[in-house]
Parts: sequence; structure tokens; C-alpha cells
Amino acid sequence: MAVAAGLIGCFAVMRRMALAGDALSHVALPGIGLALALHVHPVFGAAAMLFFGALLVWEIEDRSHVATETIIGVIFSVALAIGSMITSGENLIEALFGSADVLSWPEVLFGLIGAGAVIVFVLIQKNALVVALVSRDIARTTGVDLRRLNLIYLQMFALTVALGLRYLGVLLMGSLIIIPAATAKHLSRNLNQMLTLAAVFAMAATAAGSSLALWLHRETGPLIVATSTIGFLITVLFTTSTHLRGFLRR
Repeated sequence: MAVAAGLIGCFAVMRRMALAGDALSHVALPGIGLALALHVHPVFGAAAMLFFGALLVWEIEDRSHVATETIIGVIFSVALAIGSMITSGENLIEALFGSADVLSWPEVLFGLIGAGAVIVFVLIQKNALVVALVSRDIARTTGVDLRRLNLIYLQMFALTVALGLRYLGVLLMGSLIIIPAATAKHLSRNLNQMLTLAAVFAMAATAAGSSLALWLHRETGPLIVATSTIGFLITVLFTTSTHLRGFLRR
């Protein structure tokens, strides 16, 4: 899950969708509520709603040419309102902040297959994604189907959010997608380096946060995000001080 989050987050940062991960994750809340009402596993209800939300964002964006983050923001507000009405009590708290319970075999299988799908997509389509970011016209002339690529990217983004809801919850999963990628961007000189560092930072934050949660007897989600944020702040201070020293030497 952490590797998938780091990789997909790199393109979210480059596409200036830094807040989209947080907003899109809220779309899962109605799916969790419906799954609980129908006695279905919440993760699968959340995944279904996220896929539907990503499809809706893609369709509206394609027809209206409104910015992706604007559409996601509108859908997120509606989803949060509906989800809070149909989910309550302890279930709502778990949905918002995640849970550290032992994973079931269906969850493990879903996590491995889902993460594998996201990783394979990014590795295969990274060049097409970069070309689409640089110039849509160049992408078209090189044979890239932009509508299809954008749809698959949004679905992979939704899948990545679904993978982390179990431990980080609706409120925090978007942070694990964005923060390691933003951290890697400060230290990278090329795309491959950024992808590698983002995956490493996401794994490190997840491992450190989970260990701290076990030691402190706290929920994993907040500590994973806090650890990731500390790493981001350290890199920002490091790069800022490096640039300042270089300026002073001149």
C-alpha cells in the first residue's frame, strides 16, 4: 500500500492535485455506510464508491472542462454529507481515522492485488503520464489516448486510496499519497529518482508510524501521517539551508 501511495502520489503532485487525495478519500464514506448497512465488508464498499467517484470526476471533467480539483472538491462535500448521515458511532470513527485490527485474508489479497495493479500501471505508463503533463498536443501526436489515460489514472488513484483506508481512514489516507511524494520532489533530480524516493519515504513512514502506534498503544493512521510530515519538514529545512549556504558563498 505504501509503495503504491508513493508512486501514484508523484503524479498527483506534478498534476497539482495535492488536495485531491484528501478530498477523493472522503468519497469512500458513503460506501462504508452502505456496506455496513448491507453487511458487506466496509473496504469493498469504500472501493466501489471510490471507483464510481473517480468515474464521475472523469466524466464531468471531460464534458465541462472544469479543473479536476474543483470537481473533486464538490463531489467530496456531497459525499461527506451523505456519509456522515448514514454512518455513526464507532463505525464512523473507524471510517474516519482507520483501525489497527488484524487483517483478514480477503483484505490481504485485495491489498496485494490492488497495490500490484497500481505499481504496474505507474511503471508502464510513466512516460505517457509525463508527456501528457508537458503537452497534451505532443501526447496526442505520439499516440497517447488522453481520455483513456486520465480515466485509468483516476481509477488507480481511487484504488490507492481504498488500499489505505483500513489503517489510515478517510481523513488521513490522502496525506500518505501526497506527503512522501512532495518530500521526494524536494530531493530528486529526475522522475525515476522521485518515484523511488517517494516509495521509500512512504514505506519508512508506514513502518515507523506502525511501530510507534504499537509501542504507544495508539491508532496507526495519525502516527504514520505525523512521521511522514516530520520527514517532509526535515527535507524542506535541509534544502532551504543548502540553497541559503550556496547563495551566501556567491
